[in-house]
Amino acid sequence: MRLFCGTEETLLQDGAGTRKAFLWGTRRPGENNRKRIQCPLDSKHTVYEDQLQKHLRKCNSREKPKPVYFARDINAGLKEATGLPEEKQVPIFALSKEELEDLIRKLRKASNDIKSVLKDQTCSHQALQEALNDPKNGDAAFKHLKQQASILGNMERLNLLGPRRCFVEFGAGRGKLSHWVDIALQDAKDVHFLLVERATTRFKVDGKHRKNGFERLQVDIQHLCLNKVPVLVKEKLPAVGIGKHVCGSATDLALRCLVETYANLSDDDRRGGPEAKRLKIERTSRIPTNSPSETCSDSVAENWSPVAGIVIALCCHHRCDWKHYVGREFFTTVGLGVTEFNYFKRMTSWATCGMRERSPLTSTIETESEEHEPHDRSVECSSDSLQGLLTTEERKQIGRLCKLLLDHGRIEYLQQRGYDAVLQYYTDLDVSLENVLLTAVPHQSSLSHSDS
Repeated sequence: MRLFCGTEETLLQDGAGTRKAFLWGTRRPGENNRKRIQCPLDSKHTVYEDQLQKHLRKCNSREKPKPVYFARDINAGLKEATGLPEEKQVPIFALSKEELEDLIRKLRKASNDIKSVLKDQTCSHQALQEALNDPKNGDAAFKHLKQQASILGNMERLNLLGPRRCFVEFGAGRGKLSHWVDIALQDAKDVHFLLVERATTRFKVDGKHRKNGFERLQVDIQHLCLNKVPVLVKEKLPAVGIGKHVCGSATDLALRCLVETYANLSDDDRRGGPEAKRLKIERTSRIPTNSPSETCSDSVAENWSPVAGIVIALCCHHRCDWKHYVGREFFTTVGLGVTEFNYFKRMTSWATCGMRERSPLTSTIETESEEHEPHDRSVECSSDSLQGLLTTEERKQIGRLCKLLLDHGRIEYLQQRGYDAVLQYYTDLDVSLENVLLTAVPHQSSLSHSDS
């Protein structure tokens, strides 16, 4: 069969003779007068111009009815963007030596009181041991499994793996992290999973699990109101926020979604809503009469928190946004603002670019593409672009300090809102260059947080 690609006629053949085939963008004979155009809803595909209206009614990218939990910009932070648009900001390589030195001086001064050496909390979990020992898993799969095992191990360390929980996975992708949490919990009762992902995802794993326990929320975190998610409205379960490589400002949106939006419950819920009262009754029934532990039951309602904990692996600091950043107050208190923020977020790439250029870890970054998009660091990382002002090692140290400063702003934000929040390493650099885990549990919780 003859096919036409543009104005060029093409004949496809295979071993069995002429093969009937239709290629993307081809025309059948007699269709030379029909024009294909980009879909106005999604430029990644095309449509015949004379069928545009019909296509728009069924296009997968069309605007769908908003779900009940959609609340525009509820977690956005600032309503209006501040500072210059990114494309109008002066590139780092264009700064004079004096301007660059002044930036670094401000960075070091603001970081003086921050603990720069993080504790190593690399953990594992029994739920993943079989998969970790499976020789069929390649190097890339093994690295993902090690990270997921450590995240689960840290959740267990903080007593976050248990019944009567709703696990909210931000940037869920295929839902692999929730998959392993579900396996770790086995037959635990009253467990639900909310998988938050704005994009349509193929090869999802949530279909293999509890019939009613998994729910996928296709919404941007910026617009997610957890208080209106039906299962949380009905069950009043404490939420555990989790995520593996939650990119840039998505982490800030997730933190605000949890500790401001969802934690902003009614006074009745805060002081012992239906779930807190049920917990108190159940726990009291398990404690023998006249037991010294009896007094513990009296404080259950007081200790219950809408957010039981947060465990998020951080990454892609270059994609942070001042508008969404939860650490703006911290930046202001140390004499910094949106201008310094925009420079520091780009300088965070210095922490890893040298390693990417000269080590086999490049493959690690490429295999993590399902969690986050790659970033072109060629300008920020080039020694020529900085006119030899800094060595590779100096750039790496400054990049790490920039990441630490941005993350510390998040820690301050959580601490001011009643959480014991900690940064720690959760895996080795040869597994992932983005190896910092943020954990937080409520102050009033009976959970022990030995790292605080």
